[in-house]
Amino acid sequence: MPIKQLIADAKQRMDASVETVRRELAVMRTGRASLSILDGIKVDYYGTPTPLNQVATLATPDPTLITIQPWDPKVLPQVEKAIRASDLDLNPQNDGKIVRIPVPALTEERRKALVKHAHKHAEDGRVAIRNVRRDVNDHLKKMLKDHEVSEDDEKHSIAEVQKLTDQHIERINEVLKSKEAEILKV
Repeated sequence: MPIKQLIADAKQRMDASVETVRRELAVMRTGRASLSILDGIKVDYYGTPTPLNQVATLATPDPTLITIQPWDPKVLPQVEKAIRASDLDLNPQNDGKIVRIPVPALTEERRKALVKHAHKHAEDGRVAIRNVRRDVNDHLKKMLKDHEVSEDDEKHSIAEVQKLTDQHIERINEVLKSKEAEILKV
């Protein structure tokens, strides 16, 4: 595998790690109503697990409320059940036509737990990026040993991979910092 392709592959894998962290943090609940916290919820729609946004209209009429209006009213109990089964600590209320989910303000203790959880997701992402770096560096060292590349090319490529690693870890840190500020904002 040529060096350019190896580095391009590494960049793609690192981008995927950053995107995974971004997605995981977007789903985390803060003190404000956000439709992204419902992204992972699937509803049993006539025997098929279906994403919530594909069976209902979702809205946030105010910062402390999420409303879910299924297109088929018979799905209301399944929507309610799916939300209760999630680990979001939300209490949906069904009035026969619409499900209302009040988003309570977070306690200080819950905020700290969420920040800790966010840090764990970010660290997992950083570890994934470092693993990509290690894999690429190992591959480059093997290529040098097999006389497929020169020492200069290997050193230059390792430096380039390190630069990529630093950039992607910084992106994860920015995403984490933003989420942390959002969680701690009262």
